[in-house]
Amino acid sequence: MAYLELLWSFFQIGLFSIGGGYAAMPLIQHQVVDVHPWLTMREFADIMAIAEMTPGPIAVNAATFVGTRLAGLPGAIVATVGCILPSCIIVLSLAGIYYRYRKLTMLQGVLGGLRPAVIAMIASAGISLMILAFYGSRTLPADLGGIDYIAVGIFTLGFLVLRKWKTNPIYVMAAAGVAGVILYGIL
Repeated sequence: MAYLELLWSFFQIGLFSIGGGYAAMPLIQHQVVDVHPWLTMREFADIMAIAEMTPGPIAVNAATFVGTRLAGLPGAIVATVGCILPSCIIVLSLAGIYYRYRKLTMLQGVLGGLRPAVIAMIASAGISLMILAFYGSRTLPADLGGIDYIAVGIFTLGFLVLRKWKTNPIYVMAAAGVAGVILYGIL
């Protein structure tokens, strides 16, 4: 039964995560933290960080890591298949439709209308992870006390380096990880 729940959860994630891995983050969070309390919010954040750093799509990596965490190698396979199966079905279907009707302006309008929704989903996931990093909880606390100044400092410095010098994000992530190990190890 656990395999069916895992398959169905990641099938839903794969089905409704229009816009890629970042757009899937809130859906993955909802399934693995809220609907099925398979992970805590901190474990979810750790898995998302690892999924982002490893090669491949974030949603597929997250599915693989969650599946492994819950049921070992068979769980990883089931979750990964659940995550990519809807995409395979949808892409094959849409490719046929697009090839046939690609010159219609209505189709171009539908694609243009999806862009703002994808941006909102990515922003939601980013804000949720930022609040978790800064405050150590999933929701913004009422008093705004207990802020993690080290996390805020690492975030601010990384953001400035990315914006000002257009540095490769992989280098910024690696530097942030090293800074975190050093600063949290010392303090």
